[in-house]
Amino acid sequence: MGSSHARAYAKLEGFTLAGLVDHSREKAERLSRELGGVPVYDSLKGAINAAGPDAAAICTYPETHGALTLQALEARLHVFVEKPLAPDVAGADEIVRRAGKARRKVVVGYILRQNPAWQRFIEEARNLGKPLVMRMNLNQQSSGAEWEVHKKLMQSISPIVDCGVHYVDVMCQMTRSRPVRVQAIGARLSGEIGESMYNYGHLHVVFEDGSVGWYEAGWGPMMSETACFVKDVIGPKGSISIGGPGGGAGSSDIGSHTTTGSLIRHDAASMTNLRIDTSDEPDHQELCTREQAYFREAIEKDLDLGEHLTDAVTSLRVVLAADESVRTGAVIHLT
Repeated sequence: MGSSHARAYAKLEGFTLAGLVDHSREKAERLSRELGGVPVYDSLKGAINAAGPDAAAICTYPETHGALTLQALEARLHVFVEKPLAPDVAGADEIVRRAGKARRKVVVGYILRQNPAWQRFIEEARNLGKPLVMRMNLNQQSSGAEWEVHKKLMQSISPIVDCGVHYVDVMCQMTRSRPVRVQAIGARLSGEIGESMYNYGHLHVVFEDGSVGWYEAGWGPMMSETACFVKDVIGPKGSISIGGPGGGAGSSDIGSHTTTGSLIRHDAASMTNLRIDTSDEPDHQELCTREQAYFREAIEKDLDLGEHLTDAVTSLRVVLAADESVRTGAVIHLT
């Protein structure tokens, strides 16, 4: 994601890349050469002190998001940060507080919000009446390099937390109702991950308006690619579904995670189906560029990001409650 966002900054007017930081110096220098010789630094602090930037993009492993974002805010930088916003809700709340105090913008990387096909999916769901039943999953049959990335992620975060924030955020946009109760289950399907971690999880969330949703996520070479990409919403007036990722990509391909292919709208009154073509939707790199264009707009136009950040904290609260439910077996009531 860091490389994709760096390419977006290099492409967009209004941004100049002041520096790159990566735990792998070799990787950073390779990207630097691709982008025309951007300076490379060993730490965020070093980059801030040497380059004097106006903004920072935090695209690291999830457990570092909170601390690095606070470090950037302390230096009075605007921040784009990949999801999840922080390792815990208290950390996320602190970021929101500090951003307000510093009068700096914080944009969280909810990439689906920049995809017109997903925007249409949410709009259609809102027209189905209440309550909604929302069924979503993203199981990834990862192997080789992709499995290595997933194993590294699972040193600190589970699949239903890392991926789940995206889809819980979609559910919250569809219902615009407060999530009140979460329950989840999980399973450890590999001896290659820590004994306290699970690589398959399934959460259920109940909303104040009576809507319900489930989300399922699994990573690893054992995962099935049958029904690995379900995005389906049902309401009293019918349903809206994502047809499925296009291009024949496998479930571990990151580009397929944002691709809809088409939407299928079912009308309960007439018992008719309508296929909505979404094949012209932007690819993954273009979506990253759109995210950074939104970041630029937030800074230049002083956009009110209050709702954006509230939504980011809410989705994080739900998936962390789900993680707690997996580990304790308890139903978690959200306050």
